[in-house]
Amino acid sequence: MNIETVWNQYQASLKAFLYSRINDPADADDLLQDILIKSYRNLSSLQSQSSIKAWLFQIANRSLIDFYRRKGNRKEFNAEHPDLENLWETEDSHPDQPSMADCVEPFIKALPEDNARLLLAIDIQGESQKDYAAREGIAYSTLKSRVQKSRNLLRGLFEECCHLNLDHQGNIMEYTPKGSHCRKC
Repeated sequence: MNIETVWNQYQASLKAFLYSRINDPADADDLLQDILIKSYRNLSSLQSQSSIKAWLFQIANRSLIDFYRRKGNRKEFNAEHPDLENLWETEDSHPDQPSMADCVEPFIKALPEDNARLLLAIDIQGESQKDYAAREGIAYSTLKSRVQKSRNLLRGLFEECCHLNLDHQGNIMEYTPKGSHCRKC
């Protein structure tokens, strides 16, 4: 298990998680780099490969708490289970600026109902694929295929609507709507 493999697998999920909780994309990207450094330094302490995702998101949760504390926002936190959904907005945040999740949700909701429900639960609400599969009573491998298919359908909607600028790993760096009819956020 090396950091490149781990990071390639989870970077997009971590980025989406941070973008949904931090209004300034530059701050979210800085925090993503901090998480990379922390995970690189501590990867050898991880005892089970099956807990990598939970471990990374625990690092992300704690990094978010530290970020908001540094910004001067104070709120009572339960250190074991921080309630990140209710963090105060930073003074320099822009409440009229949509989060990444706000921009993605209309596209997701344009998908067939089963695909939309799946992506909302996993990619927007952060439910694990294993938990979703168990709750819905389907095989985990089947669910993984459905997630991939749903994400491909979603990407198709994005590409119909927008010119995408991707980085070398395929992550969206910038987008430009192809026409006024495509403005979703």
